[in-house]
Amino acid sequence: MTETNPIPPPGAEGQRLSKVMAERGMASRREADAWIEAGWVRVDGVAAVLGLRVQPTARIEIDDAARQQQALRVTVLMHKPIGYVSGQAEDGHEPASVLFNAANRWAEDRTPQRFHPGQQRGLAPAGRLDIDSTGLLVLTQDGRIAKLLIGEHSPVEKEYLVRVRHQHPGPLPAEAIRALQHGLALDGQALRPARVSWANEDQLRFVLREGRKRQIRRMCAIVGLEVLGLRRVRIGSVVLGKLPAGQWRYLRPDERF
Repeated sequence: MTETNPIPPPGAEGQRLSKVMAERGMASRREADAWIEAGWVRVDGVAAVLGLRVQPTARIEIDDAARQQQALRVTVLMHKPIGYVSGQAEDGHEPASVLFNAANRWAEDRTPQRFHPGQQRGLAPAGRLDIDSTGLLVLTQDGRIAKLLIGEHSPVEKEYLVRVRHQHPGPLPAEAIRALQHGLALDGQALRPARVSWANEDQLRFVLREGRKRQIRRMCAIVGLEVLGLRRVRIGSVVLGKLPAGQWRYLRPDERF
């Protein structure tokens, strides 16, 4: 595709190429920089470089791969480590999205999708995972997936393995497990029924269909359990599997939440 639409003269030195591309409606400035970095942009027949300044009459050509990339919305499955927040950076902690780069792609990801920095644009978490929790985090550019996974009325199950310690002598009473399954309320609002069972002698398995802030930790505190570790291992039919902490892979074409 070639664009030759004139723009107002920016002066003798010209304007940054990414700004010109944005003004011509070819891409956002961030997307344009990503395309330039990937070698997908040519100016007057010459491959562009980041920071290039161009004149109003410059002939800008975009590789078809950039257009295909623009049309393709990606969904990423990440194993979030402790110490990263799910959404925007806060209190000096980085968002998990900073781990979405070529270096952290899981070596066993067999999807044909090619990584490109432009995929970082508009990539947002579909649900939260606390800073001190680990496990499966979904990052997506697809609003349909975000809508499916987020919200108290989401039909999609989330499964967690929770390592706990009983704060009182003796084993956890059976009625405490029943309370976790049904009968607790947070902030004056009853919780939806949950499936809770022992995975082993010190680890509980929670299956929820809602995700209030620090819900599992607060549920456990009500029945006298201290949470020592929390890991999300499944969202719908998509599992964390062997994905290492701090790494990511693309959602496979055959996977559905």
